[in-house]
Parts: sequence; structure tokens; C-alpha cells
Amino acid sequence: MDVYAIITEKIVDLLEQGVVPWRKPWTAIGLPRNLVSKKPYRGVNLLLLSATEHLSPYWATMRQVNEQGGRIRRGEESTLIVYWQTGETHQNAEDGADEETKKKPQRRFLLRYYRSWNLEQCEMPQSILDKLPKTETRQHEPIAAAERIIAGMPNRPEIHRGGSQAFYSPLTDRITLPPRELFDSAEAEMAVVYHEISHYADFRIMPRCSSEPSQVML
Repeated sequence: MDVYAIITEKIVDLLEQGVVPWRKPWTAIGLPRNLVSKKPYRGVNLLLLSATEHLSPYWATMRQVNEQGGRIRRGEESTLIVYWQTGETHQNAEDGADEETKKKPQRRFLLRYYRSWNLEQCEMPQSILDKLPKTETRQHEPIAAAERIIAGMPNRPEIHRGGSQAFYSPLTDRITLPPRELFDSAEAEMAVVYHEISHYADFRIMPRCSSEPSQVML
């Protein structure tokens, strides 16, 4: 399978789970970036890394982790980072090129990838961790009336807290939300919670295309 197919399959898989990588109503943890250079990723890498379950915005290759004195935990899966690589080639005679054209090298762009791991998948020296900005968190009291409505829902979906995405997955019948302390306020949190509950209700109570559950989210 080539790089194009791998990335396409990944995006399709996310959409089928109900995750829309480019839709994110908060920016509490910052853009995904390299642990060593601190440079943020761009393009499709930004979308794919933002769609993972990890809260930390920092990513590194195995070599970078080792050079920083850390190690990747056993069993942790990598995430692909794609990039363009330039190369030169010459046209063949069967391409219909004349002799002058065949002598001139033609630049071409090749899509390549390497593997990267999130900081949460690694064990790093404390000295490295102490230099990183701390994730901004906020403490706020839950809205009791709104919580009671959710608790009283018949056949309510499982609500899982973790990662930096908010979505309802028809495949698992589960709502995933970021930790409560990442929201700006209790009102902002409840707005997101009820938004995802509306997707659950739309799929479970008023299904329009149950054979293609991913379309409910779009």
C-alpha cells in the first residue's frame, strides 16, 4: 500500500468512527508540534495528529526520543508523518521527448513518511518535561440542572473522557469528550456535550441513513 492509500484509509477510518479531524471547538493544548524543534506540523499532518486521543501536542521520532534520553513504552503504536521529497529523473525515448529534453533532468515530488510517537507514549527524563509549557486547565463547577438531564436520559450513550476531540461514534455508540478541565467554562462544556448528544439522538431516534452511520456526523 502506498503513502496516498495509507493516509486516505486513515481519514476514511476517522470519518467512519464519527471523528471529523478538522472540526475542533477549542484550542486548549496548542497545535501538534515536534518535541525537539518545537515547530508545528502543517497540512494533512495537522489534521491527523489533532485527531488522535493524545492531549500532549508534542511528537517525536524514535531517534529523537532516544537522543533526549527517553524511551517509547512497549506496545505503543506510531503515527505517520508525511512529507514531500524532491528527486530528479530523465524522460525515456518512448515518452516522445527529443534529445535535448532527455538530457535535462526533470524534478518530481515524491510523498514519503516517517513514524512518530506522542509524548504521552514515551517515558522521558523529568528535566525534559520540566522545560515544556504546562497544559492550561480550569476548574469550574458542573451545571447541576444540565447534569441531571443527561443522567435521566433513557438508554443514554456511554460518555468517555479522554483525548482532545469531541464526537459521537455510531460504531461504538459512545460519546468521547476532552477532560472537563480543558473547557473554558461549564457553559462551554455543556454546549459541546449537548451538541454531541444531539448527534446521538439524530442517529438513534431519527435515523436517516443507518446503513452509512458516518454520514450522520456530516
